[in-house]
Amino acid sequence: MADKIPVTVLTGYLGAGKTTLLNRILSEPHGKKYAVIVNEFGEIGIDNDLVVGADEEIFEMNNGCICCTVRGDLIRILEGLMKRRGKFDAIIVETTGLADPAPVAQTFFVDADVQKEARLDAVVTVADAKWLAARLKDAPEAKNQIAFADVILLNKTDLASEDELKKVEDRIRSINRYARVIRTQKSQVELDAILDKGAFDLKRILEFEPDFLHSGHSHDHEEEVRSVSITADRPVDPDRFQKWMGALLQLRGPDIFRSKGILAIDGAPRRYVYQGVHMMMDSDWGTPWKDGEKRTSKLVFIGRNLDVENLQRGLDDCLKS
Repeated sequence: MADKIPVTVLTGYLGAGKTTLLNRILSEPHGKKYAVIVNEFGEIGIDNDLVVGADEEIFEMNNGCICCTVRGDLIRILEGLMKRRGKFDAIIVETTGLADPAPVAQTFFVDADVQKEARLDAVVTVADAKWLAARLKDAPEAKNQIAFADVILLNKTDLASEDELKKVEDRIRSINRYARVIRTQKSQVELDAILDKGAFDLKRILEFEPDFLHSGHSHDHEEEVRSVSITADRPVDPDRFQKWMGALLQLRGPDIFRSKGILAIDGAPRRYVYQGVHMMMDSDWGTPWKDGEKRTSKLVFIGRNLDVENLQRGLDDCLKS
């Protein structure tokens, strides 16, 4: 086992803080080099732009859930990485927020080539302290992400009261009494609490899912939840954008589980990064645009009853004339 490359599966429902945690891992001075596999749910990917650390190996898989249509891509990327051993110390797989971690974990036990070279070190689930209780009621993926976790980061604790935190922790314990639960804000956690822990316990998994090692897998996402993407080639006016997005989320926030984007602001040397979870939104400057790089704005919305034409019109109204 010591000769195998450790793999951490980073999971959690939409907007919980997975990419924030990933960026912390990649930017801390721990002296290790990680290969990162990022999976997105939607035809336009922006998570790669949100991941810091140009020295890391970043592999992006779009237009499918990692537990469904692109699982073959995951195996091929892992097998390709095994041929480059010595260039990195460990692998991190960040799944889409709609992924069931079971088949992802299963990959390390049912594929002989992967099993020979890599070991599943831990499933780390990031949970949104404010929204987890609601998602456990209407999203089976959220429950599976808690059930399969070895470590659970109860994130955004500043947005919930102590009573709410205790209730959500009790709910977590009713699903998974074995995982270590760590309260966090902005995914701040000591990295030795989540990385290279050897925490994945196959025996525990087999207790509640005896068929785990069988290669067959049935998994259906809630049909009405989908991803839509919109783009713009002209610069965005940030004031107009903030007003439009604020009004949109106040009106449609319960149906918009997750929204995120990279915006090109007129004359700005850096990307403008937007993040939203239901009615809450945040934005900040991101990485610089490269010389000669096409400055295209991209927005992704994941939720119910999304009108892509109306969303595109809203973004178009925010563009500089």
